[in-house]
Amino acid sequence: MSARKLAMRTFRGLQRGFIALVAAHICLGWGYPVLWNLLPLVSAHVLITVVNRWGGAPDHPRVAREPVEVDPPVTGRWSALNSPADRTPSHGTHAYGQTYAIDVVAEPEPGARPGFSLLWPLARRPAAFPAFGVPLRAVADATVVRVSDGQRDHLSRASLPGLVYLMLAEGSVREMGGVHRIIGNHVVLDLGDGTYAAYAHVRRGSFTVREGDRVRAGQVLAHCGNSGNSSEPHLHFQLMDGPDPDTARGVPFTWRGIGVPRGGEVFDVPEPAPATPA
Repeated sequence: MSARKLAMRTFRGLQRGFIALVAAHICLGWGYPVLWNLLPLVSAHVLITVVNRWGGAPDHPRVAREPVEVDPPVTGRWSALNSPADRTPSHGTHAYGQTYAIDVVAEPEPGARPGFSLLWPLARRPAAFPAFGVPLRAVADATVVRVSDGQRDHLSRASLPGLVYLMLAEGSVREMGGVHRIIGNHVVLDLGDGTYAAYAHVRRGSFTVREGDRVRAGQVLAHCGNSGNSSEPHLHFQLMDGPDPDTARGVPFTWRGIGVPRGGEVFDVPEPAPATPA
């Protein structure tokens, strides 16, 4: 087991230890200072802060790489969120190999995607968002090395109460559950030369590939969903230097013909040309 993997498991164990101490204090009436309950939680956050800075910074001499050019993972009209073109790490952390990750949401036409609501509706069904069910495509000829399925596509968190719940309660619980609870249903491709592509928040039951399959660029892998730590149906895409997001470092990317869209930027990807008969 790598040191980074061990550190992540220790982090989650400390979080669970905090909950266990609080439960024991309340249920068993253990006579010790309440502040001792916070010791494992503080230790967990100190540890994860160190881990997130550990060899993951974009200017680190061991991991600095030129952007890898790949095809876009979607077709149609989309807009970008949390883009590495605006800042790195794009999601505020180097954890889970997401230093250069990007989120994209489908915008087939203005107003097609429900907007963020302050109070009501609290949540919407995934099908209310145009990204839900859209095909996700291989960005290069590759080998499928990881497929994780089975998590439900939950309601959106695209309201102020829903977002607060996601950030303060649900996100912490998912963090303790491990990487698969954070990124939801996902697929990882081995692109060769030590580069791996990860697609997160995939729709449950939509995979068309299995581990070990060889895929061609443009081939449909699965469909966009709302599983994991997600506020609405979208694709979270990233390149990494290993197949396990728990231990991998992020790798910069650029999409062929598009580059790296900035947050809020709308971009169009044409449908692939139909294959000609041999």
